Amino acid sequence: MPANGTVLRAYRREDLDGVIEVFQRAVREVASRDYDPDQIAAWSKVDRAEWDEYRLRCPTWVAVRDARIVGFSDLEPDGHLDMMFVHPDCQRTGIATMLLERVERAARDRSLGIVFTEASLTARPFFLARGFEIIMRQNVVAGGETFLNFRMRKRIV
Repeated sequence: MPANGTVLRAYRREDLDGVIEVFQRAVREVASRDYDPDQIAAWSKVDRAEWDEYRLRCPTWVAVRDARIVGFSDLEPDGHLDMMFVHPDCQRTGIATMLLERVERAARDRSLGIVFTEASLTARPFFLARGFEIIMRQNVVAGGETFLNFRMRKRIV
């Protein structure tokens, strides 16, 4: 069995609640150390119908441990890694690394030369440690709040 009893599999429609829970808890409990309460409130809002449609359209992988979703990530056709989140109780257990390895494998299978993302202040160190480079700092607006994040990329060989 993979590290820590965690397995990766493709997203299924019945995973929606688990994926949303991971996202909201990660934003509210982990990213909150780097962003203010108004930013966190705006960032953590979810439109269930949009999320479900996007997850089914865009290849998404979920990390499952003890029948519970503990992380997820995705890869858009152009190499954009839009989301990667891990449940706060499972931080620093290798789940994000497993997810990133899966994303990179999918990118190679699609003959993409680059994976790129917009990493939060919280996620930036993780991506830097795994070979991503910062392309630029950027301020993005979401839910009426402005967020600093980092456009990053990694060449896939």
